[in-house]
This record gives sequence, C-alpha cells and structure tokens, in this order.
Amino acid sequence: MDTDSSDLFGALFAAPAVTRVVPVLVPLPVPVPYSYAVPEGMHVVPGSIVQVPVGPRQVIGVVWDGENDGKLDPKKLRPITIAFDCPPLAKEMRDFVDWVAAYTLSPPGLVARMAIRAPAALEPEPMVEGLRYLGGQPERLTPARIKVLELAGEQDVPWTRSGLAHAANVSLSVIDGLTAQGIFDTVFLAPPPVVAKPDPDYVEPRLEGPQKDAAVEIVGSVKNGAFEASLIDGVTGSGKTEVYFEAVAEALRQGRQVLILLPEIALTPAFLERFESRFGAKPAEWHSDLSPRMREKVWRGVVTGEVRVVAGARSALFLPFEELGLIIVDEEHDPAYKQEDRVFYNARDMAVVRSRIGDFPIVLVSATPSVESQVNGLAGRYNIVHLPTRFGDAALPDLHLVDMRRHPPERGGFLSPLLLRGMKRAIEKGEQALLFLNRRGYAPLTLCRVCGHRFQCPQCSSWLVEHRFKSQIQCHQCGYHQPTPEACPECGTLDHLVACGPGVERIAEEVEKHFPEARTIVMSSDLLGGVKRMRLELEAIAKGEVDIVIGTQLVAKGHNFPLMTLVGIVDADLGLSNGDPRAAERTFQLLSQVTGRAGRTGLKSHGLIQTFQPLHPVMQAIVSGDSTAFYEREIAEREKAILPPFGRLASLIVSADTRAEAETHARGLRAAAPRVTGISVLGPAEAPLALVRGRHRFRLLVHGRRNSDMQAFLRAMVSQGPKPKSSVQIQLDVDPQSFL
Repeated sequence: MDTDSSDLFGALFAAPAVTRVVPVLVPLPVPVPYSYAVPEGMHVVPGSIVQVPVGPRQVIGVVWDGENDGKLDPKKLRPITIAFDCPPLAKEMRDFVDWVAAYTLSPPGLVARMAIRAPAALEPEPMVEGLRYLGGQPERLTPARIKVLELAGEQDVPWTRSGLAHAANVSLSVIDGLTAQGIFDTVFLAPPPVVAKPDPDYVEPRLEGPQKDAAVEIVGSVKNGAFEASLIDGVTGSGKTEVYFEAVAEALRQGRQVLILLPEIALTPAFLERFESRFGAKPAEWHSDLSPRMREKVWRGVVTGEVRVVAGARSALFLPFEELGLIIVDEEHDPAYKQEDRVFYNARDMAVVRSRIGDFPIVLVSATPSVESQVNGLAGRYNIVHLPTRFGDAALPDLHLVDMRRHPPERGGFLSPLLLRGMKRAIEKGEQALLFLNRRGYAPLTLCRVCGHRFQCPQCSSWLVEHRFKSQIQCHQCGYHQPTPEACPECGTLDHLVACGPGVERIAEEVEKHFPEARTIVMSSDLLGGVKRMRLELEAIAKGEVDIVIGTQLVAKGHNFPLMTLVGIVDADLGLSNGDPRAAERTFQLLSQVTGRAGRTGLKSHGLIQTFQPLHPVMQAIVSGDSTAFYEREIAEREKAILPPFGRLASLIVSADTRAEAETHARGLRAAAPRVTGISVLGPAEAPLALVRGRHRFRLLVHGRRNSDMQAFLRAMVSQGPKPKSSVQIQLDVDPQSFL
C-alpha cells in the first residue's frame, strides 16, 4: 500500500477526537446515567437525544444534567454515536422524570424511556414529492384531463400526486400522463401536519348560568398562567366538558399547548367529535391503539410544537411538549390512571406534579371525585368549582333500590321482575335500556355437579371464567385459555358441568329469552374486534340502532346515549365484597357514573339498582343523591384509620418460581425494615392472588403517617435486606390502588 492510500485509510477509520464527558440516561433499569465522550464537532446540551453504545448494542438515550468532575478522561470512554436532529427535552421535563423516578422508586432510565418511545421520529420527516402546475396543453384532451387542468389552474398551489387525483376524482395514471408531457413539474413539499390547528374562536360557546360562572373561574386561572389546581365537581351531564373547553381555548389563545388526559381515549370517539365541533379540528390522539407510524408523527409534532392539543391516555403525560401550558384530567377518579407495570405511577397525581414543576394550571374533572381530591379541595389545595345541575332541561334519573330478597328473579335467572318490567316499558316507548354488570364472560366459575371439581388456571390462583361466545374458559390474570370441556377432567362425567354466577354473556342469554325481538348488544373489552368494533358499537347505540345494551365498566366512561332512559345495575354488591379499603368509594363512583348514562337529553329516566344490602351506606348515598354525606363519612373513616390521604401506603410483592423462595425473601425484607416511629410493616403474607403466571407471590404492606418519609424507609428496607437470588423479583408500588 502506498503512503497516500495508507493515510486515506487511516483518516477514514480513525477514532473521532473527543472533547468532553457528559452523563447520558439510557432506557434501562440502571440507577444513574452513564458517562460518554462527546466527539469533536458534535454539539449536545442537557436534554439532547442521542444514540450511544451499551455493551454490544446501540440504544437511544438523553444527555442528562451534571458535568464531568474532571476525574473521567474522555479518551477512555466510549463516544456518543449520533446526536439526533430534534429539540432537546426541556429542563422541566428532565426535572419531572427525576421527580417521578424518586417518588416511585423506579430507575430513572425507565421513566425517561416513556418520553422517548418513538425512535423513528427523532429525525425530521422527509419532504413529500409534489407537483406544480406549469401550464400548457397536453397532446390529447380527455374529460379526465380537463378536470385536472381546470382544478390546477383555479388553485395555483402545489399538489401531492394522490391529493390532486382525489380532488379531481381521476386515476393516478391521468396525473402521471400529464406529468410525463411536462404539464406538471416535480417539487418537494413539507409533510402534512398530523392534525389541523384548533381554532379557539371557531364557534361561540353555548353555556348557561352555572356553566358560564364555572367557565369564568377556570379561564381566570389559565389567564394567570401560574400553577393552580382546580377541581370541576359536577353531576353527570352538567356540561363539565364544555366548561373546560373554554380553558383549552384560553390556553390556545396564549400560544400554549394543551394535554387532555382521558381514561379510555381509544373508546371515546364522541369526545373527539365534540372537540372538533368546538375548535374546528380534532386533537391529536395518543394511546396504545395508535399505529407506530402515527405515534411517531404525533411525538414529533408535540416536541416541535406543531401539535397544539393532545387527547391521550395516561402515557401521554410523558410526551415532551415544547410549550405545555395546561393539563386537563377528565374522570380524575378513574382507576385506569394507575399504571401497574414497570414504572408504577398514578397519572392523575403525576399530572399535578408536572403542572407544578412547569408552573402552569391543571384542571381535574369528575362527577364523582376521588376522596383524595375532595380532601385537597377541603384543605384549600385545590380550587373546587361546583356544577350541581344538568345542562339544559335534563334531569337526573329517578333512582330506586331493588331489594333482591323481596323481589327475587325467577329460578335460574338474575334479573328481578321489577327490572324486567322497566325494560319492557322503555322498549315499548322506543327508548333504550342499559344493564350493567362489571364481570366479563358467561360465568365466573365452572364446576362439576357430580364431583365438585372447579376449573382453576394451571398458572394462577384464580378460577377459569367461561366465555360462551368464544367457546373457551379463560384466566383473566395471565390469559391462559382452553376450549370449554364437555366432560369433567376429574371424574370424566359428561354434560354435568354447571356455570356458577352471571357474567355479561349470561345476562345477554337471559335478556334474549325475555325480549327475543329486541336489538341487543354486549359491550365488553374481551370481545373480538377490539377498539374499532367498540367504536362502531358505541356509534350504533348513540344513533338508537340498539334497544338493550349489556355492558361492563366500558359503558360507564362518559358516553352520551340520547335515548337511554333506563339503567339497571344487575349486581350492585359486587364491588363491596373484597378487602380493598377503597371498595366503598369505587362502588359509589362506578354506580353513580353508570346510572348517569340515563336521561341526558331531557327524557324522563330511571335507575334500578339490584342489591342484597339496601341499607348499606353506599346504596343509600346513591339512591338519595346525597354524595356529600357519603364523602363526609368516607373521609372520616379514612382519617380515623390513617389511610390515604391522611396516611401513606406502599406495597411490596415478592415473587419467585417456588413458594419457599418467595416467602424466605419476603421474611428477610421484613427483618431488615428500619425501626422508624410512625411507619409499620404488615406481613409478609401470601398475596390474594398467590400464584400468577406460575410465580408464587408474597406481599408486604407498609403503612405510615402522612408526613412519613416512605421512600427513604423503602430504600433502606430493600438495600439492607437480602439480595434477590435465583428467580426472586421485588415489585414496589408506592400509593397502591390494587391490593391483589
């Protein structure tokens, strides 16, 4: 090899010169950022999104805060591979990631991972090839070509090839033929926006007295611009959405971005339509059902500021907005805001934290606010805005308890004669009835009436649920399923398997027997067709194409059904039969939300609640409409027991391949717990679900006073406890919502 070629080879393959060291947070379960060298000529700042080597892999990371203390030699560190051409994560976003990681005791890299989950969006979108009209005449004029030329001549703007063909209602070959003859020139256009920009003054809002007053109050906090938490507490159908739309409009006028959190955004097309009616454009969506390509476009639009409003599920809270100025948390009480995977967090509470860090307002919205939000309002930490009446002429439904001891269903049935009569009247008047049962499938338990064998999941300590529509029995914990057997696997007896208890499919079977001519639909998250099917079914219900709706909690989430005048709760006692300290609150919220689906357009409506406990405080509060008394009682009981929000809870689940391993490690953690006044450890004991996916589980519950440093206690407990061996895993959940 000659000298010149040798020099060239060396220049091409020499390691890049490095100038300094920066910390980079990588999306892995590690406690601190890693240090990397910055190649000469590469410009990075805290928040820059980069690609770095970790072992043999290349991963996406974020340059984090902190400087090299001089002890690390850049030449001895691996260099950053790529600095992406996108805006850096803002300081407030990095502070938010650090705060969430510290509070939830999660590795900060896993929290940051939620903010950079669209790697293909890190580079700008490529330009789109378009066409510019040059004028002239083709060799031969056809009717199709004339339509294209007239349209292109009228609008002197560049077109995309498919856009022009669609607008002129011709095939793409017509456009290609004209381009080949020089009628159009190729140009490059900026990619189209994800959604059109919403116009805060698109329509004049239609608000009445209480709604106007509430809107003025909420808009005032947005105008101030600083952090303030407001709680809109309004009965179902009171116009809460229209009120907070005015806050959204004010934030848009100020040039700020807006995040609207919804518990089930994929299932609420009606909300998107209401938003479009008010602002002339739909918000960008963010939820798990989005295609990867759309997620990338939305992420890029958010970080560049092109997308002004996002309506999303809980994960949207970690989108790196350029200039976020308002967060709305609709249905703030909903348990769906709690994530219980990898990073355990409550999006409602973390949304308040993000607003405080960013110093901008947040609005929480609910017809049945959580006890925590009620207490914050009473303490003056939240500004409570009341909407005590429904919008327009609509009245709340008349609610009645059906004592199942006095009005039992016929043998083998689950619907009281009183409820069946109410359904018959509603259908005869051309109105709709809704039956609510928060239990999927046909029956929660299947057993053999000969030997008593119960079908249990082989991997979990839970019963297999029969799903007759699919001819399967399924585990709702791990997803295990098998065809519904014809014979008992224990004694071999044929045709002696019996379904115990009702699910929505069994109620549908009973309804079909009583109302064979009625148009009936079952709404449940496990039915085939997914989100697309559910959206179509919700649309059909809203249009009056269904007579009877039978559903799980999906039907309780803010839907507006104009013809719904009867709501029947099949088993109101269901949520009260577990050891969850929030059982009464959640039952009250769920039943109130479900009965609130009736009579939203002014039609006379009724709610019939089947219960074996008519004197239970929850049942009395719902039927009397006295939510104040219920909350006062619930708050007093929480305060007496030092339960949240007056105390603090944390859950540790220790799981392992064997029961002995899990129990031994859990006992070791208990023994290592620091002795601190005001904090106690309960357990270990087998978790209510002692076996999930083949792993044995023991639970420790840590209880402390409100001012307890729960995080420091848990860190000490885990660090001083035995190191996890073999298959042992520890799951930490600060502020648990589930106790299974």
